[in-house]
Amino acid sequence: MTTLLILNDPPYGTERCYNALRLAGALLKRDPGTAVTVFLMADAVGAARRGQKVPEGYYSLERMLKRVVVGKGDVLLCGTCMNARGMTDDDIMEGARRSTMNELAAATAEAAKVLVF
Repeated sequence: MTTLLILNDPPYGTERCYNALRLAGALLKRDPGTAVTVFLMADAVGAARRGQKVPEGYYSLERMLKRVVVGKGDVLLCGTCMNARGMTDDDIMEGARRSTMNELAAATAEAAKVLVF
């Protein structure tokens, strides 16, 4: 099964990104054959920023996204949204990559389930 999670909210301040990534991790753990794609749009692109330093005991979305990558999932960032926020490819964590609306459209058409956070 293929699942696409589209995240829009800022990485910190709400818990939508956190909960979406918890779900992505649980899906990958439940069935290693599951294909999970996380597409970050709008302020959510900041979740994949390299080198995040969060307070002790606080969750790190960069670390949670790394679990998706290690689980053979895809982490894609909206290139237009990155540009609007002054992010470059060098700002992105390892394993994630810049993407396009056309790639999101293709992933949406191919996915068995699409969840928007």
